[in-house]
Amino acid sequence: MPRRVLTGRVTSDKMDKTVTVLVDRRVMHPLYKKFIRRSKKYAAHDEENVCKVGDTVRIIECPPVSRRKAWAVVARNGEAVDASAVGVSA
Repeated sequence: MPRRVLTGRVTSDKMDKTVTVLVDRRVMHPLYKKFIRRSKKYAAHDEENVCKVGDTVRIIECPPVSRRKAWAVVARNGEAVDASAVGVSA
C-alpha cells in the first residue's frame, strides 16, 4: 500500500529534529453542500533541523519514530530534503 503524502505549513520548529505541520483540507458539508476548511497538526521528523516556521513542506508516512511522530519531511519549499535516516525513500 502506498504511503500517504501531505502538504502543509510549518507552525513550530522549537523541538529538536521535529516540526509541527498544519495541513488544511476542504471537505463538503453533508447537509448544506458547502465546502468548509478542516485542519490538523502533525509532528514530523526533520533530521537536519532545516525547516523554519512558515515553510511549505511535504511530509510522508514512515515507521513510528516516537510516540507521536510517524511522519517525515521529504521536501521543503519545493526542494528535496534527505529523509533516509528514518527509512523513507521518496
